[in-house]
Amino acid sequence: MHELGKEITEESLEKVIASTGIEPNKAMIKATVENLKEVNIEEAIKSVSIAQPAPAPSAPQPEEKPEEKKEEKKEDKEKKAEEAAAGLSALFG
Repeated sequence: MHELGKEITEESLEKVIASTGIEPNKAMIKATVENLKEVNIEEAIKSVSIAQPAPAPSAPQPEEKPEEKKEEKKEDKEKKAEEAAAGLSALFG
């Protein structure tokens, strides 16, 4: 929708979802449209295209200390944010 220059509204998003054969969840659609009002889609697409995934560990790691677990939780939150942005990119890119 973004590439086509179409406004992202509840009605237009509902039509897109219904066209896939899925019953649109109006509450979810409304929340999505409200959240997208605060997002610069161009910037979100650029940030996803530049972001590079972290390399996977090559060998099993020894038991982690509590400090490392906190760092891992922070990385998980960052990864979830990147995945959310990627989802938006896939939807509108």
